Order: sequence, then structure tokens, then C-alpha cells
Amino acid sequence: MTTPATPRPPVNLDWSTLGFSYIRTDERYLSHWRGGQWDSGQLTLDNVLHISEGSTALHYGQQCFEGLKAYRAADGSVNLFRPDQNAARMQESCRRVLMPEVSTEQFIDACRQVVRANDHWIPPYGTGGALYLRPYVIGVGDNIGVRSAPEFLFGVFAIPVGAYFKGGLTPHNFITSGYDRAAPHGTGAAKVGGNYAASLLPGFEAKERHFADAIYLDPATHTKIEEVGAANFFAITKDGQTFVTPKSPSILPSITKYSLLHLAEHRLGLKVVEGDVYIDRLGEYSEAGACGTAAVITPIGGIQHGDRFHVFHSETQVGPVTRRLYDELTGIQFGDRPAPEGWLVKV
Repeated sequence: MTTPATPRPPVNLDWSTLGFSYIRTDERYLSHWRGGQWDSGQLTLDNVLHISEGSTALHYGQQCFEGLKAYRAADGSVNLFRPDQNAARMQESCRRVLMPEVSTEQFIDACRQVVRANDHWIPPYGTGGALYLRPYVIGVGDNIGVRSAPEFLFGVFAIPVGAYFKGGLTPHNFITSGYDRAAPHGTGAAKVGGNYAASLLPGFEAKERHFADAIYLDPATHTKIEEVGAANFFAITKDGQTFVTPKSPSILPSITKYSLLHLAEHRLGLKVVEGDVYIDRLGEYSEAGACGTAAVITPIGGIQHGDRFHVFHSETQVGPVTRRLYDELTGIQFGDRPAPEGWLVKV
């Protein structure tokens, strides 16, 4: 059972300059797993976790997380975008690293509570910003052996965010990495922190060379594109008729990507393909992009691979299909365009 949050004064933020960085908001949600079940959870003002020094999350990476957004619509209401899909993906991640699953009902209820409690932190309609939610599950409790934790925490906190990459919907350039993001048959399809820790060095090296981030090739052969930094990859064929995205068991199943697959087929009338995207055949595509909850869509201007730099539509202008996909998706998220059934949950 949740109760409406008490109205609070407006937040003194310049919504137009929001980036993607931590901002402490008022309340967050915590639930404990003990004795074989999750408790009912509660909101707290404390943004510091108090956990055992032996927690498996600290030593063995037993943890996972999610990312989703709450959007202010023109009528003042608030939309959560496909939270049931985030709940399902977190359940898959929990199973992969042997943690208890959080039910879809508890997951969505926790997100709703956090959004209501931090309603005044939601960027106003028309600013392009949103309230980013970060649910997570971590293994805690006194432990030292390599085993599943005796206790767990499920939490959700929220921060107001703008564009993930500076400049918003503008093309960025990327460079392929010789590092692997995840191992074959490993944890690549789970949203666990170890995958992201592995990406820090290649991401840093890419930025040192003035690229937005690294592109990871398939770990088995290093011939096919898998992911773009912390986002999924897509491309549009030269004839503008087909939406293509990589398929691999080590790719994180992006909710944004699968939403775009649906919209490309059912709203734009494109053919959609999940398959191999070979790094030496980029000339087959006229547009490309990175997609995910944080970035939404980031157009890819060009990709550096070895000594070759391939430019797609433009290094400065957004391609027409990418623009249409972005407008359709964000229009749905903010409530300006009709949503497929079940995609929006009102807070």
C-alpha cells in the first residue's frame, strides 16, 4: 500500500543544463531479504547503505541493477516506460548470479513509491529531461567464502537527468576496442556490475583518443559488432528499408532496442533483422546508432576500426530514419504519441 507524497516546493535546478550525473534526491526505497523472503520495503531519507564488510557484492560481484525513467507528460501526469520489462530483466540477472528474484509487482510498486516521493525532481514537460530510476539487488551479510550471500538488499533511487552524451541527439564517433566486454557464455546478457567494470579501461582509452566510447566486438571472433559502450547497436541499410541490430548471447537485451524494433516494423514499416553486423561490412549501412535507457538514441557519425574510419550518414547531421525512430519513441514516453498496449504505466 502506498500513499501520495506530500507536495514539496519546486527544485532549484537549471533543467536545460542537466546531464547524466548523481544528484541526491529526497527519498529512496529499500527492502531486505532474510529468512527466504523479501520484506515489504520502505522509503528512507538515508542515501548511504550500511552493509557488512563481508558482503558478497563487495568481494565477488554478486549484484545486478536496472535503469528506467519516469517522464512528465504535457497534462502533468507521470509515465513509467515499460517497467515490467525492467523487472523481468532484473529477474533474469538475479537468476544468473544466484540471487532471489524481486517480483514484478514489488519492483513496479517500489518504482512508483520513489517517483511519487521525488515528484518535484521530475524535469518539467518540454525540457527533454526525465527522472532516472536505478533499481539494484546486492548480496550482503557476514560472509567470506565464495558462495551466495546470506542476505540481500533491493533498492531503488532516482535522479533527474538530461542527455547522456553532451549535445543530445547529435552524432558521435566511436572506436572499436581490442578488449572484450564479456566472455562467450558468460554474464554479457545479465545487467551485472562486472560487465561495466570491464568496460571502464577501454572506455577511458577511447575518450583519451577523443571518441565518445568504445565499440565491443564479439568475444569469440572479433569480427562482429556487439555493443557500443553501455548501449546496444543498430543500423539502417543503404536502401533505408531495414533496421538491423546484432544478435548474440553475450549482448544485454536492451528494452529500448526491442522497443525500437517494434516501432521500426509497426510504425515505420521497416523490415527488422536481428543478426550479424560485421565490422568489415559497414558500407552496407547508411545510418547507425547506439540505444539504451540512459542514451535513448545516440546517432553514430563514424566508427574507427584499425586504420579505417567509416562515416555513416554524417558526422554532424542526424539521419532521417534515426530521427523518426527517436521522435516516435520519445513521443510515446512523454505521452505525445499513442503507446502500444502496456508500454506506459501511470504513476
